[in-house]
Amino acid sequence: MGIGLLVAGVASYLFFKVGKEALGSDEALQPITSLWVATFALAPGVFLPVEQELARALAHRRAIGLGGRPVLRRVMVLGAILAGIVAAAILAASPAIASAFFDGDWVLVLALLIAFVSYTPAHIARGVASGSGRFRAYSIVMAADGVVRIVLCGALGVLGVTAIGPYGLAIAFAPLPGVLFVAARGNLRTDDGPPADWGEVTQNLGWLLAGSIFAAGLVNAGPLAATILANDNEKELVTQFTYGVLLARIPLFLFQAVQAALLPRLSRLAARNEIAEFRSGLTRLLKVVVVVAVVGTVGAYLLGPFVIEKFYEATLSGATLATLAFGSALYMLALALAQAVIALRGHALVALGWGCAAITFVLVTWLNSTDSLFRRVEIGLVASSAMGLLAFALALRAKLKSGVEPSTHSMIDAITDMPFET
Repeated sequence: MGIGLLVAGVASYLFFKVGKEALGSDEALQPITSLWVATFALAPGVFLPVEQELARALAHRRAIGLGGRPVLRRVMVLGAILAGIVAAAILAASPAIASAFFDGDWVLVLALLIAFVSYTPAHIARGVASGSGRFRAYSIVMAADGVVRIVLCGALGVLGVTAIGPYGLAIAFAPLPGVLFVAARGNLRTDDGPPADWGEVTQNLGWLLAGSIFAAGLVNAGPLAATILANDNEKELVTQFTYGVLLARIPLFLFQAVQAALLPRLSRLAARNEIAEFRSGLTRLLKVVVVVAVVGTVGAYLLGPFVIEKFYEATLSGATLATLAFGSALYMLALALAQAVIALRGHALVALGWGCAAITFVLVTWLNSTDSLFRRVEIGLVASSAMGLLAFALALRAKLKSGVEPSTHSMIDAITDMPFET
């Protein structure tokens, strides 16, 4: 999983570099930037909980020697229902989406719709892989998405394609080759078993869905808000701001790699009810997160402007990059605490916390009177992440005082609760 995250992360940075070279300027790339951000704000928010519940149900059945195919059938129906609902919403709002984000380009609206539908089988495949203990297949699905995206856009650039639509469609179809590859290898097969009722796959789906939508929206809120608030002559700045957000996410990539190594051990401790060791392991994880956060923020201030200029030929100040990195660091800490709260069966509290964070971002960004587009969004990101961190710290304290112990099911939900996509 760590390798898959690393490949997907590196692919994201290269994608924007390839896109800019192919299209010629930051301004020309801006609609593609909006599509990329909107896709990863929408698809993980809706389908990550489906992936989580599928992984949990399959892991439980595997542990007791039962086949999981009936569970998979239920989840496929559930995924199709959710995809249909959101697709209908996209179609209904398509005129506003085309105007606000894509400069009236309806091909990109179509690409957004296709991208969302494409991530339905991708997340289901990831749920099957993680629930079945096939983490190599999980890594392939995640990494292939980013790699295919770069290959397709690079090919379009080599062919001299300058129309924006084909690049959008390359993003839209990128998740599917990885799914087809692992399916052809037989990595998505499940054994038949006793029938599954809806309760088996929807135990915490509602709370996970609410929390995931808010969390995924929040981590991508900066570029989306900048797109909405920017004037017509600031489109190039929006793309450059997205470069800064990407740079600020480097600590998040490192954090998720650390998770891939440490959280399985926490899961085993929880399954054995070794609560003292569980707390000690969680404390060590948080210490690592703090170190990564500090290094990331200082590094963004000192080295960020140089990296942005050399890699993307863009100009952003050290203060802007450090503020974005600080907001990303607070989000990372909030995410770590949120996972601990989920592990202690606090799914509802996590949904509430992310909801409060999202409301904070909207209010702070809306009420902020500064004339600087960047500063307005940056302050909103810092304030919202701080709100989430505070909410989860209070929730975790309450859960620990109450004596609630982690369960195997809640630990699986916690381990797979990563509403940050690349």
